Amino acid sequence: MSKLLEGKRLLVTGGARGLGLDFARAACEAGARVVMADILDDLVTREAQALAEQGHDASAVRLDLAEPQSIAAAAAFAASTLGAVDGLVNCAAIATGIGGPDMCELELETWDRVMTVNVRGTWLMSRAMVPHLEASGMGKIVNIASDTALWGAPRLMAYVASKGAVISMSRSMARELGPKNICVNTICPGLTLCEATEYVPQERHDLYINGRAIQREQVPADVTGSVLYLLSDLAGFVTGQTLPVNGGFVFN
Repeated sequence: MSKLLEGKRLLVTGGARGLGLDFARAACEAGARVVMADILDDLVTREAQALAEQGHDASAVRLDLAEPQSIAAAAAFAASTLGAVDGLVNCAAIATGIGGPDMCELELETWDRVMTVNVRGTWLMSRAMVPHLEASGMGKIVNIASDTALWGAPRLMAYVASKGAVISMSRSMARELGPKNICVNTICPGLTLCEATEYVPQERHDLYINGRAIQREQVPADVTGSVLYLLSDLAGFVTGQTLPVNGGFVFN
């Protein structure tokens, strides 16, 4: 697997930390050239520099998924830096906090912000990259959703709804982009130990562990292999699929 993505040129959003950073690192180690995009521009720049110092071809760009101009600029930067783009990983997203307000208490502003970033942002980022992915001859889009959308996690409605939208949107994208030789698939991770989940109450971690067929905590390495596979030539005839990667908490 060390050369699974040899020569591939990728854009990974949400690359400053958490799963996005792990995807970027794993892709570099698999031979890819990677542009990492994140609203945390200082942090993503430092992480890209750290990878470059290790001998990888990694660079960084600021990305605010709530701003269409920022999305267009990030897409242009990736295409210019890499020369062409073979794959896009849409990992950047925001959550509202597990165990937060219920559906009757959820604020309209929170709902709109989550939908703007997680749904509209994923759509606009994908749209901006379509010409470059089509030019590569066999482009790949991997959208990162969440298994919360598959089991209906309570008190997390805006996030759950946004990730459900990403799943459905990916299927429609796969139909539309198939004629352009672009594959679109969705990964639905379970609750994963990383910076983005440090705030999650222990009882929610216990719920996942006890409900999984493989009863342990999930770590980023449990997810990266599936993402690398979907970005690789091995998955050239796989599109429109939703893959839960959660140790068997949800079957699909």
